[in-house]
Amino acid sequence: MENITLRRAVKEDCPRLLELIQELAEFERAPQEVTVTLDHFMDSGFGENPVWWAFVVESEGQVEGFALYYIRYSTWKGQRLYLEDLLVTEKMRGKGLGKLLFDRVIEEAKEKKFFGVVWQVLDWNEPAIAFYKKYQASIGSGWLNASIDF
Repeated sequence: MENITLRRAVKEDCPRLLELIQELAEFERAPQEVTVTLDHFMDSGFGENPVWWAFVVESEGQVEGFALYYIRYSTWKGQRLYLEDLLVTEKMRGKGLGKLLFDRVIEEAKEKKFFGVVWQVLDWNEPAIAFYKKYQASIGSGWLNASIDF
């Protein structure tokens, strides 16, 4: 791999992370759904009470992927790491960056003594499903997403 660095995200990464989040939304066929502002995003990750954390991978000093997570509490399972987004730019896919990020997320969950990692994957995203199955991930069905927007 070409000069790849894996590290924790810092506040200065936020503009680039939002670019990548928009790229992910376009891939997921919902570009209009990204409505978070840069200020809100930065405050939510680096303000007084952060609610998300992330790891980034850089190639030649440019952030080319990220894994953003937060803590989820399950009344059945206890604290679990919730992986909100995992993205590697299209040009960098297939070079092991996703594996670096996902392995680090798993390590983080174990270090914090969480009881697992959970996430969602679109049922039509076959490359992502195949990636997660390499980890013997259980990909469920039967639950429908619900939300209320304000």
